Amino acid sequence: MTAVDLECEVVVVGAGFAGLSAARQLARDGVDVVVVEARDRVGGRSWTVETPGGFHVDRGGQWIGPTQDHLQALADELGVSTFPTFTTGEAVEWRDGVRHTYSGLIPTSDHAAAAEGVEAILDLDLAALEVPLVAPWEAADAASLDGQTLGTWLGAHVEAPAARDMLNVAVKAVFGAEPEELSLLFTLFYLHGGGGLTNLVRTTGGAQERRFVGGSQQLALGMAAELGDRVVLEAPVESIEHGADQVTVTVGRADAQRRVRGRRVIVAMAPAMSVRMRWSPPLPGVRDQLAMRMPMGSVTKIHALYEHPFWRDQGLNGQLVSNQGALRSTFDDSPVDGSHGALVGFIAGNECRQLERAGPDARQRTVLAELQRAFGPRAAEPLEVIEQHWPSEPFTRGGPVAYAVPGALSGFGPALREPIGSVHWAGTETATEWCGYLDGALSSGVRAAAEVLMALGYRGPGRGRGGSDGDT
Repeated sequence: MTAVDLECEVVVVGAGFAGLSAARQLARDGVDVVVVEARDRVGGRSWTVETPGGFHVDRGGQWIGPTQDHLQALADELGVSTFPTFTTGEAVEWRDGVRHTYSGLIPTSDHAAAAEGVEAILDLDLAALEVPLVAPWEAADAASLDGQTLGTWLGAHVEAPAARDMLNVAVKAVFGAEPEELSLLFTLFYLHGGGGLTNLVRTTGGAQERRFVGGSQQLALGMAAELGDRVVLEAPVESIEHGADQVTVTVGRADAQRRVRGRRVIVAMAPAMSVRMRWSPPLPGVRDQLAMRMPMGSVTKIHALYEHPFWRDQGLNGQLVSNQGALRSTFDDSPVDGSHGALVGFIAGNECRQLERAGPDARQRTVLAELQRAFGPRAAEPLEVIEQHWPSEPFTRGGPVAYAVPGALSGFGPALREPIGSVHWAGTETATEWCGYLDGALSSGVRAAAEVLMALGYRGPGRGRGGSDGDT
């Protein structure tokens, strides 16, 4: 940034998929927009890196599945291709100290428990259809649903311990949280927006169906390239002053602060992070209270990289479901050409929090031991191990998504997207479909841009802005 203040019409805070999507839409409609981003990169919770050994891994969101139309359209526009997640062969189940293998979506070592688990998933998916996507707090029984947790529901509807274990694995993988932490109303809304729990945990035909050749962050880089120098990196927001038709966003550290002035601001970040900067005047209490009731999930994403995807030689597909230990789920994350092997796993919920104190070296030893018991001794000898502990990432503080605790949506839900004067909200948590996913982030940016365009009176590219007397 230059030594003078920047002037624009709209300031976007955050250069993740939501912020970039909003800014790109505004720029295409002729709006003068500036994006400020605290990190030294774009992409937010999408982050593709090259490892010291020359491998590429996605530290954050990486998959695309059916009905994620915004994400697919962006990939098509930028010429980014996808390839199927490897699913050929059997998966591994580790349950109560015993290793099993199975085919299909659900572990079947305990057939009765598997049937009960499937029935519970279907019951949740059917109940989710009754929760409105735009305003889940307006569901007929919203107060009752929001007054209990998913854990309460599971305790009343699922008897077999093995079935509960299976569902716990799914919940940790999707939310980075325990069932006892999640509002049942929020859970049903989230499932509805993603096509159901069956869809969210599935590879083929589901949310983990395909991956991007070259990684997901290149989509953010493509959007940022279109915006050019409108995107300002390493510009953490210190404060936002806002009025009816004017905002001043102060960025940078105390010894090098700059101000960006505009008429509107779009804050494109998770609710809990959006209230960490100083607001003048203070945000309404309902918005602050909502943010307090939507913490980030807890997840550590770990890649183990090998010379060869050796598990395929054993007839395995690299997927693990476990009811014990740190790693409760893994996937084959090898490149499309299989030139090297990669397993990606998740430490989520309580296990993530418990192992945070242990540090990365201890986590790595634990993970390799658990991969070895699932996939054999070769799993203990990776070329590299790459860890992304999202709770320690300073501008995200968790993942993969923020979730609502009991009482949040029924008490404060409208504040999630409702503009406050010149302040508008984006971010995947504000999406009505595919909330928590890259596709939801993109659609939230489009929605926020449309709000701003309407507020500013824009008529579209080349047509200027309308006034009350019809002048342009």
